[in-house]
Amino acid sequence: MSALRELYQEMIIDHGKRPRNFGLLPDANHHKEGFNPLCGDKLIVYICEKNDVLEKISFEGSGCAISVASASLMTEVLQGKTRKEVAAVFDDFHELVTKGHNEVLEDRLGKLAVLAGVAEFPARVKCATLAWHTLKAAMTDASDVVSTE
Repeated sequence: MSALRELYQEMIIDHGKRPRNFGLLPDANHHKEGFNPLCGDKLIVYICEKNDVLEKISFEGSGCAISVASASLMTEVLQGKTRKEVAAVFDDFHELVTKGHNEVLEDRLGKLAVLAGVAEFPARVKCATLAWHTLKAAMTDASDVVSTE
């Protein structure tokens, strides 16, 4: 196993066991629940948005290591970004985890590139993207629970 791949796995395990920005965000002005019935992942994403900027993002819930790590990394990377920037990162991330390694995307996404290997396991793509789809729905105040099915 390459040293880089091993580092990526360690980062996923670390974020899965010790997620960042985990917990209720009391001053959130948007939130949404997401659910992946295939493996039981269930998350709530909270956003405190002001002037089109995601000032704070947090999440709570439970899920597999990939789901929790993806949510944790997402909150770190997107905090402080504008809606337009969030949309661009969402599109790049979605392409990376569905199509696989891409040097240009990996450079743009920084630490999110640790999840590029998910594309090799199609059943795990839904785990990696659950928090992202839930965030997108929260930003539009969609009324339904987000489901990967």
